[in-house]
Amino acid sequence: MELTARQMEILEYLRRSQRQTGIMPSTREIQHYFGFASQTAAMSHLRALERKGVIHRLPGKARAVIFPDELDRGEIADIPVYGNIAAGMSQDAESDREGCITVDITALGIPRHARTFALKVRGDSMIDAHICHGDTVILEFREPRKGDIVAALIDGETTLKRYLIEKGQPFLRAENPDFPDLIPARELVIQGVLIALLRHAA
Repeated sequence: MELTARQMEILEYLRRSQRQTGIMPSTREIQHYFGFASQTAAMSHLRALERKGVIHRLPGKARAVIFPDELDRGEIADIPVYGNIAAGMSQDAESDREGCITVDITALGIPRHARTFALKVRGDSMIDAHICHGDTVILEFREPRKGDIVAALIDGETTLKRYLIEKGQPFLRAENPDFPDLIPARELVIQGVLIALLRHAA
């Protein structure tokens, strides 16, 4: 079916958001982007695109939209979100599960069978690695290699840092010269290794 000019704009916005952030914009984000009076207007446009067969929305998932013409290229997966992680001075992490994000693991280069979870980033200690406050990091449960960016439990507190080893001693380093290296006094437990980063378009 033919799409209206506005429907073409919305479809392109959905595709661009998916490419840039790995997740679909919410109906509220669509509303604000296009200046609609309400979220209902955004929903009605999405329903129209679905009726015309150019998108397919997964039931019960607010941000899950699939483009049928891209199904052969993409693979959609739910990744659990476990609260926030400090990319600043280490501090107690909020480890309560906060639902899931639905992402295209093919577009993000995530292995199909990877055991993954996601965390929201707070602070700016990893800014030189282009990890910013408000980003979402996707991590894999696996052993780290030297130089990996990891979520780590260091002496009872959780933080996001680069994992390094010198003279057989593992430690954590920020990607911001204002932050000191973190050397474990008692324990250093790696909780996950960074494999993807999601950023909401401003």
